[in-house]
Amino acid sequence: MLIILGPTATGKTKLAIELAKKIKGEIISADSMQVYRGMDIGTAKPTPEERQGIPHHLIDIRNPDEAWTVSDFMEAVEGLKDKIPNPIIVGGTGLYLWSLLEGFSFPITPADKGLRERLEKEPTSTLYARLSTIDPEAAEKIHANDKKRIIRALEVYELTGKPISELQKNRKLKVENRNTLIGLTLPREALYERINQRVDSMIKKGLIEEVRGLLTNGYSKTLPSFQALGYKEVVEYLDGKWTKEEMTEELKKRTRNFARRQMTWFRRFKNVKWIEAGQPLPRDWFAGTCPPVG
Repeated sequence: MLIILGPTATGKTKLAIELAKKIKGEIISADSMQVYRGMDIGTAKPTPEERQGIPHHLIDIRNPDEAWTVSDFMEAVEGLKDKIPNPIIVGGTGLYLWSLLEGFSFPITPADKGLRERLEKEPTSTLYARLSTIDPEAAEKIHANDKKRIIRALEVYELTGKPISELQKNRKLKVENRNTLIGLTLPREALYERINQRVDSMIKKGLIEEVRGLLTNGYSKTLPSFQALGYKEVVEYLDGKWTKEEMTEELKKRTRNFARRQMTWFRRFKNVKWIEAGQPLPRDWFAGTCPPVG
């Protein structure tokens, strides 16, 4: 199994499709937002034409108001990895890839809406102090201001009676050592220029119209899916917070910051074969792959 990772706008999808054609493989998306139907332009989802007939999995499998978590991703990969030929996992969601490599997923009860609403009303500092008492190991890994993850950890404890850190240890799906990790990178200025061009292209392709259409279809702007890059900024523009030009520049800035955060994730990964985007891949990287990359 090949894994292709890297920050946004480095050409991961293009490379994955090229490799899939060579090894007769199929692609599993590790992008937390491409799972949503109708959210195409802002997620840089490959069009049917761009996929060139290569099967893509974990794309367009949820509506924007349906939950999709790292646990869902892990279970889906576990169900797919032995059923499809020569799977290629590609994406930039660091948590998903880290979980796949290091083990982070576990079977737990679904979210409890009532419990979450109750916890949401409490100050973040109070919630974090409680988590530090019942699960200090989890608290050490979660930022004190990350209310969403703090609530999830407390929710798991209240629903199962067990710390989330304990459950994480009991359910691990690790990628086998023989698999190859390819990381795409670019010099900072080149990457930022690509990001700026991508944002301009998204606006021209109709990102604003895409968001407006989703809202017209009844999806709430407060949904977690609308907190994704591109969608949040357009919603703010539609609400009058930005002019179109201000929104575009803000989206570029936030995307550049996001790319930096992605690289922070990826620097933690071991045994990544890094290469500058657009350069040919050395054949000796794929010794032992079946079939070999030509």
